[in-house]
Amino acid sequence: MGFFAALMYPFEWFVASILAGAETLLTTFGLAPTSGWTWALSIVCLVVVLRILLMPLFVRQIRAQRRMQLLQPELMKIQKKYKGKKDEASRKAMTEESFALYKKHGTNPFSSCLPILLQMPFFFALFRILNNIPGIADGSRTAPGFFTAELAQTMQEATLLGANLTSSFLYSDDVSAKVLSLVLIVAMSLTQFITSHQLMRKNMPAAALDSPMARQQQILIYVLPVMFAVFGVNFPLGVLIYWTTTNLWTMGQQFYVIRAMPAPGSLAEKALEERRLAKGKPLKKFQLSDTVEVEDAPEEETPGRTSGQRAQPQGKARAKKKKKKNNNRPKGR
Repeated sequence: MGFFAALMYPFEWFVASILAGAETLLTTFGLAPTSGWTWALSIVCLVVVLRILLMPLFVRQIRAQRRMQLLQPELMKIQKKYKGKKDEASRKAMTEESFALYKKHGTNPFSSCLPILLQMPFFFALFRILNNIPGIADGSRTAPGFFTAELAQTMQEATLLGANLTSSFLYSDDVSAKVLSLVLIVAMSLTQFITSHQLMRKNMPAAALDSPMARQQQILIYVLPVMFAVFGVNFPLGVLIYWTTTNLWTMGQQFYVIRAMPAPGSLAEKALEERRLAKGKPLKKFQLSDTVEVEDAPEEETPGRTSGQRAQPQGKARAKKKKKKNNNRPKGR
């Protein structure tokens, strides 16, 4: 077993086991083992299980995006400070100040990419399993997880609208496989475009849309669907079903987040405020303190406080520390 195969084996084991369990469950409810719909729904079940397991990371992604959006004014100040300075020292200083700001507020620009990156090994695992179905069926390749040679044989015989799930547009002479591949490629690219577009247009404040990062993301809105279309002709139908289902899940999940928890200063936040005001409910503004634990700041003495003003309650440790500080203060000041 090569290094890459050994690296991918745990992911292949997980994917194959979920497919086997879903197929067993669906056939128990009356679906035929050799039906393409059985295996297509098994792939949908794989997406659902995987996205539920990744839900905690998605919550972290949302919080990281909120912090990044709130930090945009501070980041723009840093960029303005070093604008026009091309020397190495200035670029290094700007990078250090930016990352110090990220560290202070517990975020970084790469946090939002983590859920997507973690899905990629499972995507490649499904790709490898579908490509190896003939070998698993005839026994020349070892079946990963609970995916037996018998299951591989039924999957190889299964057809969806006349097309085999292991067929691809580029490597199949079957007209049904080519047509279904094109439909899924279009659906995959369209859902990717809609997801990126609604994020940029509805859930980003105007100040963030003018940043260099936002301009790069706007380019990706149009580049990524084209890339999906170019590479999609190589993907088996099962992989196209997986990726289209993932995009649909992401699109629906993002629609809910934009509607219920919009980014500060975005059009979606204004729409939420209007809905809540119409119902007589106030809008709670999102702040960095909502997601980052902030240490208690030292209590400042209020100028002009008279003896008649009530002192704010404080803990024993803080009171003791403040008393010690006052005792050490030089007299006469």
